[in-house]
Amino acid sequence: MTYKIVVIGGGAAGFFGATTCAEANPDAEVVLLEKTNKLLAKVLVSGGGRCNVTHHCFLPGPLSQHYPRGAKPLKEAFKTFGARETVTWFEERGVKLKTEADGRIFPVTDSSQTIADCLLQQARKAGVTIKTGTGVTRIQPPDHTTDKFIVYLNNGSELKADKVLVSTGGNPKSTGYDWLRELGHPIQEPVPSLFTFNVPGNPLKELMGVSVPHAKVRIAGQKLEYEGPLLITHWGYSGPAVLKLSAWGARIFHDQNYSFTALINWIPTYTEESLRAELQHYRQAHPKKLVATNPLFGLPQRLWKALATIAEITLETKWAELPGKNTNKLLEALLRMEVRVNGKTTFKEEFVTCGGIDLQQVNMKTLESRLHPGLHFAGEVLDIDGITGGFNFQAAWTTGYLAGKAMAAETILYHSNI
Repeated sequence: MTYKIVVIGGGAAGFFGATTCAEANPDAEVVLLEKTNKLLAKVLVSGGGRCNVTHHCFLPGPLSQHYPRGAKPLKEAFKTFGARETVTWFEERGVKLKTEADGRIFPVTDSSQTIADCLLQQARKAGVTIKTGTGVTRIQPPDHTTDKFIVYLNNGSELKADKVLVSTGGNPKSTGYDWLRELGHPIQEPVPSLFTFNVPGNPLKELMGVSVPHAKVRIAGQKLEYEGPLLITHWGYSGPAVLKLSAWGARIFHDQNYSFTALINWIPTYTEESLRAELQHYRQAHPKKLVATNPLFGLPQRLWKALATIAEITLETKWAELPGKNTNKLLEALLRMEVRVNGKTTFKEEFVTCGGIDLQQVNMKTLESRLHPGLHFAGEVLDIDGITGGFNFQAAWTTGYLAGKAMAAETILYHSNI
């Protein structure tokens, strides 16, 4: 069969690219192929089943700064289709969105099904043909024998197309990109991004479930650090501070085999000098109070008590009786608590990789291959990834939109010249 446009991958980027193309050129004859029997799988599980559509960051420059890989080309892309355009797109199609205090944007229904239903409805309305259980094993670009792409399917059949969009998502295994390497496209090796830290022997293990709204995690011997909410888990540490740090340090952590030392600052608004002064002031004002059972700085009582234990402060010690060496140890525990990370855990079902198609061989205005005109890419198959907060979906919407628009325009031009 011959289609003018074949889209490979039934995720966020694939649906957005297919729909955008079909809406821009109703004669495009778009078919979307998904190798599994489940469409929009990541959309459905993201954000705890609520789908964090995008982030309330409407300026291209600041928005692009949330991408450890792909920031520079995305800055230009966001000028055409950024977070503001994403919000408008969904709301014009009947999906009401809301912005939460931390800037994340969700559907007001708090259900990812709302987003999936919208994407499915718009694709079908635009005339996109959707085929599930249909994987692609190889793409043959046009050559001296044909002016069409030949897309070989896992059932032994093939499709011919004028344009092809690859939006198959990230792959944790390098071999998952072999079929794209056959096209001559260099691949940045995939490594995990967005993961939590495993800390065997964590001194705070008994505090699992305790969180602080503002902490800073720094990696010893590196310039890597990030501030934000921090969660103590039964295996180590999680929360936005760790997850976002894992994205920025993805390749470094991989090269270190996920074995490194992290330093946790539980009260990053204090410097060492100001903290020492504050502790001295409290000591003078409340000399008879017990140190371990009277938490300071808004820290949870259980956490404060555990930090006092790390500082070798007994439950009976009063502030007036606290030796200088224990004061120093408490200060260290508050500002630079050392934990030895050894391993990682994927964050819920939201597996994200850095790596993929090298951006040097892609025209980021059209998402078209520089090696094979008519071949486009969108979404996580590219070497683009963002931190948590809706940024990975925004990259999918943006790249899918630009690729879809470009393919629609190219197809119109191509057929007008025949």
